[in-house]
Order: sequence, then structure tokens, then C-alpha cells
Amino acid sequence: EVCVGMCSRRVLVALIQAHQPTEKEPPTQASKETNTQYNTRQDNTMVKVLGIAIVRTGNDIPDAIPITMATDLSSFGFFQRPTVKEMLTFLTKTFSKRTEPGQRQSITHEGYVVHCYVRSDGLAGTVTTDLEYPARVAFVLLGQLLDEFTQEKGDSWKAATLPESVPFPPINEYLEKYQDPSAADKVTKIQKDLDETTQILHKTIDSVLERGTKLDSLVERSNDLSAQSKMFYKQAKKTNSCCVIS
Repeated sequence: EVCVGMCSRRVLVALIQAHQPTEKEPPTQASKETNTQYNTRQDNTMVKVLGIAIVRTGNDIPDAIPITMATDLSSFGFFQRPTVKEMLTFLTKTFSKRTEPGQRQSITHEGYVVHCYVRSDGLAGTVTTDLEYPARVAFVLLGQLLDEFTQEKGDSWKAATLPESVPFPPINEYLEKYQDPSAADKVTKIQKDLDETTQILHKTIDSVLERGTKLDSLVERSNDLSAQSKMFYKQAKKTNSCCVIS
């Protein structure tokens, strides 16, 4: 059991394995995700929130659309960041599509948790964190974020058809503010934005996917993942095939 747990985590770790960028790697504008520092965070703290997304869902569209996203990939290597971003987008779309309106669920997948909340109007949000990040804080973040988003944008998001086509700069502030869950938790306890009785479903990826659907097949068919990302995923799976239970 320990072997299976460790190896399952290595699949994603091998896919997006972090390494510190060398000094020769140019700090291009494209590599600077949501105003984070190029090499590491200034305070040298570990990044606990990898990404936040606001997503359009609904029966009137074939797939969920992340209309705005913010990521902090400073803890990953320079050349791995595009692959990490693609995987975050893929998981965001996959889990948002499979979360019912009004439902909150936290899906654990190989060392990370995607906290997903879909409102009754179809506007959804996801927060991707490490395993230790409190789910309650993540959902308070999403509730506040989506409320602020609709206050500014109204229903205009319902017409969005392209990924990351609705600019919303405050999402970057949420990403920074909620990196420290202990500090954010003090605020959320005072505000009581999320009732303690609110049900949060904790699931694995297998329980979220439709019966008979495998993540491997979704990866293969995904248009969000480049050929390189798919190749890394297959190599990671092959590396850990010794621990796959048939």
C-alpha cells in the first residue's frame, strides 16, 4: 500500500519534476507567472497554491472553459512550467465538468488536490493545492472570488467561448493572499463565509470519472496537452508500471 501511494505520486512528480533554473535561463516575460519571482518566492516559502481558475460550465457548451487563470509555478523548473500549466488546465476542465451545480468537492490526484466548486448558475472555480492545504480555506477563497468576479463582470462571462479570455486581475491577489492558509484562515473564521455544515465531498480521480473512463484515455484525447506533455505522462506511467495493480 505504501509503495502504491508513493509511486502514484511519482507519476505526476515525474511529469512535472521540479528543478531550480540555472542562471543561464533567461527570465522572459512569458515565464513570469502572475507576478511571482523568476527563480523562487522572495520569502523562500513553499508554494501551497499552484493555481486558481474561474470556469464557465453548463449544458450549452461541450466542455468546461477556464475563462481566467492565475498560477504560481515558481517552485518548478523553468522548462517544466509550460507542462505544469497544461496539466493544471487539463485537470481544471476535467473536474469542473464532472462537478454538479451547487456541489463542492476536493479531488486528490497524485500528491495534489483540486478543490472544485460549481455555482447554480454554472460559474465554477478551482484551486489546486498541496495535500496539507485546508479544504475549508480553499472553498472560502472560491466563494469570495466568484462573488467579486460576478460583481464586476455581471453575466458577461456566459458569452465567453475562449480559454483565458476574460481578464480579471484580482485573481492574482487571491493567489498571493491565500498562499498562507493560516493567515487566510483567521480571516475566514471571522467572516464565517462558509458554514461548518456545508458538505465538502472528498474524492479520488477514479471516483470522479465516469465508470469505465480512464485518465490515460482522457490525456490522450485532450487538446489542452501538447505532444510533449503526453509523452512525459506516458513515460512517467511506464516508469512506475512495476507498482500498477491489474
